[in-house]
Amino acid sequence: MNYIERLKKESNNATDYIYKKIKLKNNTLEIVNIETITSSSDINNFILKRISYLDNLDEDNLKDFLYNYLPTTSISKIKDYKDLKNKLLNGYTILIINNKDLLGIETRRDLTRGIEKSEYEKTIVGSKDSFIEHFNTNLGLIRRRIKDTNLQIKTYELGKYTKTKVGLVYLKGVSKEELIKKIDTKIKDINIDGIIDSNYLKQYLNNSNSLFPSLKLTERPDLASLSLLEGKAIIIVDNSPEVIILPTFFIDFFHSSDDYYQKSFNITFIRIIRLLAFLIAIFLPSIYISLTTHNPDSMPIDLLLSFKSQRLLVPFPAFVEAIILIIVFEILRESDVRIPSTMGTAVSILGGLVLGEACVSAGIISPIMIIVIATSAISGMLMQSVEAINSIRWYRFILIILSSIFGYFGIYLGTILILANLCETKALNDWYLYPLTPISLKEQKDGFLKLPSKSQKTRNPVLSTNKVRGR
Repeated sequence: MNYIERLKKESNNATDYIYKKIKLKNNTLEIVNIETITSSSDINNFILKRISYLDNLDEDNLKDFLYNYLPTTSISKIKDYKDLKNKLLNGYTILIINNKDLLGIETRRDLTRGIEKSEYEKTIVGSKDSFIEHFNTNLGLIRRRIKDTNLQIKTYELGKYTKTKVGLVYLKGVSKEELIKKIDTKIKDINIDGIIDSNYLKQYLNNSNSLFPSLKLTERPDLASLSLLEGKAIIIVDNSPEVIILPTFFIDFFHSSDDYYQKSFNITFIRIIRLLAFLIAIFLPSIYISLTTHNPDSMPIDLLLSFKSQRLLVPFPAFVEAIILIIVFEILRESDVRIPSTMGTAVSILGGLVLGEACVSAGIISPIMIIVIATSAISGMLMQSVEAINSIRWYRFILIILSSIFGYFGIYLGTILILANLCETKALNDWYLYPLTPISLKEQKDGFLKLPSKSQKTRNPVLSTNKVRGR
């Protein structure tokens, strides 16, 4: 069976497979491409037009002649049928010479969008470009910022059916070799039918046994470049607008790439606000439930009377009241994400004002509970990572349940369990709470505090081998 017949049989005569046969004196040249993923103008200009000049060619070694004659650098000699099929499905045009010699010419159609600003990771200052769904473009955005031959990339092909191109990018001499070997091993062990997006790799690379993730996804090339300079690695996945940064530590979720474009004392204040918002998001509902259910004697009498007066007509205990409000908020948030942006404002107004006011007027929910849950929910949105926001949600639920059963003791118990879990967690080979534990005074210069860049003369010693900080 020849190559053309085999392709037609395996593709079930797919309508977008284009076959063309050309006779060149004593040679037969067959051209195959997939119309939907190749550029017809490139095929016409660089292949068919050039071949049309060779009507009287009588060449014994036509394969080598065409390899040097066609005006393109993206041409390769194909070894076997498997290589032919792989190239064809990746946007190459295949030249079959006398049904034995094979050449692949890249004529991939540009099916990606242009570089735009990030819609999810908003920035006040700094660069506005973001990654897109094209592997080479994303790698180019990194190379545009880090112009050094030590920027290394290892490529993989993952997915039984998707054959997705995946790249592990790191700075040689900056990232530790043990870290790169660990990530390389994890990627090679992945066995899955298809990789559609970088999020598919999270479950294979996230070795954290904590609710908080040990890796981070970003759309911003500047943040990915900063991470490389710190000794971390990034993973680029074709067809995905997000790259994976790993390892990621707990403290990294309180940082933003904006932090390195502004004055250090302003950033210190912002980071303290983020930490305060994190604590409010987790603890505020459970503290309120403890005060109203088990420990009213710890409140001033005037505040206690105010709380009790607002709850006189509410038929539910504080725990049920909190759960109802949290579920309603999550429904509103999910609907706001899914529906078109033109309708989002209307849903927010309906849910936040009309529904909330109606619940209070009907005596179903107390006004103070709306304030508590709304403050907690808004505080939990300060982090840009969706995984981190989801983790905060679960920590909030755990503490609400424990506080409704045990009061303040439940909050203490929950806090100890959360801290113990975070302390025993590792991000790849390193402790997740670094540099808080094990404590590193040098790294505290860029922890919850942000000292001027000139005072930071070393990179993260856990991740990096180089002693000169790159930012």
